[in-house]
Amino acid sequence: QVQVVESGGGLVQAGGSLRLSCAASGRTFSSYTMGWFRQVPAKERELVAAISRSGYIEYLDSVKGRFTISRDNTENTVYLQMNTLKPEDTAVYYCAAKIGVSTKGRYEYWGQGTQVTVSS
Repeated sequence: QVQVVESGGGLVQAGGSLRLSCAASGRTFSSYTMGWFRQVPAKERELVAAISRSGYIEYLDSVKGRFTISRDNTENTVYLQMNTLKPEDTAVYYCAAKIGVSTKGRYEYWGQGTQVTVSS
């Protein structure tokens, strides 16, 4: 089992940047696929970016070229660098982990979420 804790959210002006961090417990962090999701009220949660244990990466179309996901297996941490932020990026961002190599499917372990607010 793994526990994940997000940090790094906050308020930023449009065009600005934020970096989210997700610290995970457990000795087998490198074997998990990690994802960043976001959710706004009345909308379904969406996968923003994911990185598999083999390093495969995928992004939501609307963040391609602006967001970068990375992981440091020595620090048990996954990051989401968010540049050129837009007001529509405003959401609660969640870090999640899943067993297996695919970035698709159900994520078993979730953090508590961190708020990102982008002002226009």
